[in-house]
Amino acid sequence: MTGVIQTTAHRAPLSLLRTRWRDRSPGLAAGFLGGVVAAGLGLAACAVLVMVLWVSAPYPDSGPGGALHVAAALWVLSHGAELVRADTLSGGSAPVGVTPLLLLLLPVWLLHRAARDATESGDDVGLVVGAGAGAKGGFGARGGEGGALPDTGPPPVSARNAWAGVVLGYLAVAAPVGLYAAGGALRPSWWAVVWLPLVTMGAAGAGMWTAFGRPGGPVGRALRVLPRSLRELVVEPDARLGAATRAAGAGAAVLVGGGALLLAMSLVWHGVAARDAFLQLTEGWAGHFAVLLLCLALVPNAAVWAAAYALGPGFVLGTGHVVDPLASAPAPLLPPFPLLAAVPDAGPGTPLHWMAGAVPLAAGAVVGWFTARAATADAAAPAAGAVGTAGTAGVGSETGPAGGEAVGAWSWWRTVVAAVLAAVLCACLVALLAALAGGPLGGASLARFGPVWWQAGGATLAWVGVVAVPVAVGARVWPVRERSVAAEAPEPEPATRGGEAADGGGRRWERMPLPSMRRWRRRGGTGSERVWRWRWW
Repeated sequence: MTGVIQTTAHRAPLSLLRTRWRDRSPGLAAGFLGGVVAAGLGLAACAVLVMVLWVSAPYPDSGPGGALHVAAALWVLSHGAELVRADTLSGGSAPVGVTPLLLLLLPVWLLHRAARDATESGDDVGLVVGAGAGAKGGFGARGGEGGALPDTGPPPVSARNAWAGVVLGYLAVAAPVGLYAAGGALRPSWWAVVWLPLVTMGAAGAGMWTAFGRPGGPVGRALRVLPRSLRELVVEPDARLGAATRAAGAGAAVLVGGGALLLAMSLVWHGVAARDAFLQLTEGWAGHFAVLLLCLALVPNAAVWAAAYALGPGFVLGTGHVVDPLASAPAPLLPPFPLLAAVPDAGPGTPLHWMAGAVPLAAGAVVGWFTARAATADAAAPAAGAVGTAGTAGVGSETGPAGGEAVGAWSWWRTVVAAVLAAVLCACLVALLAALAGGPLGGASLARFGPVWWQAGGATLAWVGVVAVPVAVGARVWPVRERSVAAEAPEPEPATRGGEAADGGGRRWERMPLPSMRRWRRRGGTGSERVWRWRWW
């Protein structure tokens, strides 16, 4: 064509540099910024709280610099790291390792949100996991059809780069804060150098896993190290690991919730002692407010302690002073603290203390019920080919060829394995909570406070395993048996029986009693118009 001149658009060098940086590491800059913001928000919350208490204190022990050092140390402690107190009366150092679990939720939640938001790169573009995520059914990009990128907007966010950006950004703030806190009275121990990055990477990884729809691929790749027979027993072919994880979480929640209930009942029982301790510990509204905040932050710790008490091993209040349902021997020189007033009085246990064993029994029953529910979930739908005649809806037989098992239901052996696996996971979770809820508060006799993690985990495994297995097997058999009996019941005769109800069209509804069911049949018209309806009691 004449008169047409071909031209080439030249991009600016800065635009080209930005494009190459974006293509080289998508999500890294956004993740880094998100990690910095998450660390800054958590640090700012601790600093504001400490500064408010310092300003409202009538006789502060230090200046604003000391208050800021305390805020930095409190932020490090909120990650579960151990602190060391240098200015003790004996001249030595004393560890402080009891982390308020309520404070631990703040950095974990901020990291989780930062990692999840780092996958959102703008313009509704991100990663999708599933069948519609691309040609291969893997990871694809949102915003385009068939997993393809849109014409405009940044490239899809890389999970690895986004996670690395969040971790690096968070640790970039944590490192100078830890160095600054080392110059105060409460200094981070060497364990903080290891523990704080682990918490950061774990929380960010959980947020990234949630953002991508909780895919099972990473778990499957991690379980490839197991032998094939063990892997099939634990995971395949019916997602037994996911069901066991849900059951374990429910059991741990019942244990901690039951511990919180025991704590509340004991505080009410020792209400006078708790009130006196609250009033004697400090003076002025600022001091009372600080003690109240400390008590609220330690309530989850006390609930875990009470759960360990219900399990049997109990907890320790100083080296050699064990408190359990059989005997209580608290340390005689404990400070007057409101939550410590809930500790049972010294002496042997009574039947009232032994009733705390109902908490692990309830936890084991819940684990067994959740396992049985997962075992019979696939058997809830009617079997194929069991529908009634001429467009009618019916319930057919769910029994297999042998007539003993429902279609889709787990066998009793698979149910037992899932219940045992749930008990093991629940024990691991309780052991982790027990390890986080306790720690040292000094040296010598104050070197151990709270439950012993391996004792709490072992007791949980024993209680939950013994209770959950028979409950899971029994709860699995009962609904399967009911469905089998209902499916094998003979069809009733069309004769008129009691329990009829008139219908607006001249037909009548007839109730046919069956075990644990009410079956209604519409009468009138031809036989092909009969409709069976099932209604559970």
